[in-house]
Amino acid sequence: MRMVDLIERKRDGNSLSKAEIEFIIEGYTDNSIPDYQMSALLMAIFYQDMTDEEISYLTLAMANSGEIIDLSSIEGIKVDKHSTGGVGDTTTLVLAPLVASVGVPVAKMSGRGLGFTGGTLDKFESIPGFKIELSEQEFIDIVNKSKVAVIGQSGNLAPADKKLYALRDVTATVDSIPLIASSIMSKKIAAGADAIVLDVTTGEGAFMKNLEDAKRLAKTMVRIGKLAGRQTMAVISDMSEPLGEAIGNSLEIVEAIDTLKGAGPKDLTEMCYVLGSQMVVLAGKAETLEDAREMLEEALHSGKALEKFREMVKNQGGDVSVIDQTEKILTAEYESELPAKTSGYVTKLVANEIGIAAMLLGAGRKTKEDDIDHAVGIKLHKKIGDKVAKGESLLTIYANSKEISEVENLLYQNIVIGDTPEEPILIHDVITE
Repeated sequence: MRMVDLIERKRDGNSLSKAEIEFIIEGYTDNSIPDYQMSALLMAIFYQDMTDEEISYLTLAMANSGEIIDLSSIEGIKVDKHSTGGVGDTTTLVLAPLVASVGVPVAKMSGRGLGFTGGTLDKFESIPGFKIELSEQEFIDIVNKSKVAVIGQSGNLAPADKKLYALRDVTATVDSIPLIASSIMSKKIAAGADAIVLDVTTGEGAFMKNLEDAKRLAKTMVRIGKLAGRQTMAVISDMSEPLGEAIGNSLEIVEAIDTLKGAGPKDLTEMCYVLGSQMVVLAGKAETLEDAREMLEEALHSGKALEKFREMVKNQGGDVSVIDQTEKILTAEYESELPAKTSGYVTKLVANEIGIAAMLLGAGRKTKEDDIDHAVGIKLHKKIGDKVAKGESLLTIYANSKEISEVENLLYQNIVIGDTPEEPILIHDVITE
């Protein structure tokens, strides 16, 4: 078998077999296939697409390129949740303890973030002492005892994906549904969960800018999960404006705590109920989504979910006092308001540009080597549809520098105030087949 022949076949629009895809992934992982040949294949895939069977073969080959985590010693059906990303994506911080508080084991492996703000791990590290590096046995023991733990991904989890992701980034082949789907699902399958709930975002702040592409990606990933023997479903959510109100690492931790206290933003709370209900049903703890939602609402309003968060932070070495004294982690040196220049209704909050503003403050990374400033970020006071008076604060900027004029200008350019209120959309569709 020769790589050049396989490149030619895919270039001409033909399908690759299971054995051929396994040959490619094995060869690229062990360095016998060079970057320049893999780059050519990625570009061929970008233009010629892949069949569902090819995508499944690619996903499983990538998952099997490294360690497959065995979570069978954790009691119950383990449910994982994955978001395709967005701005103010605080859901995991709330969902993990919320779902665990009704008896569903959440053994979650997360990553760090490149882009607007840190990833889930960076956000948890806003809590002093919180450990995201645990041994596999510690991880399993904690989940068996407390039903929840969130740790960093194993270094040998889907190594083929790590290499391919880096190559896609420099060859203009990131935006390919087969490559996106196989990248996400290879890690989810390798991470060992029995069931997977996917939050596929669409809109200005999402990877999939239009609904049609988001639906295709969702359906592709659900199909891959089921072919791999995992119960899988997807929710297509809107990311035209940031989810919730906080954009920034410690700010999002505080927002998660507020939400678990029953005082969080309506859209974030609703998103957690929608995703959490699916997780509870897939775990077999409720027969219907309605029953699952009732369980989650009771857990949140009774304080059980907040206590589970407290337990989770303690189990992973974090300072639990921040849960009651959130000002301990809100340590930015400067806070400034952004006043509205006109009166009316907020009609547009361009999520990705607001995310870039947060990154300029230091809340996110431009490169993998960048350090994150956990304290900085943006807290929105107005969302789409809200009425605003001239001079009223649209948001608060948390910064560790006085030089924020670039950030302010970017924010003004991407917050539109009009005469007519608009009703934002949160959930576009639910994909189960």
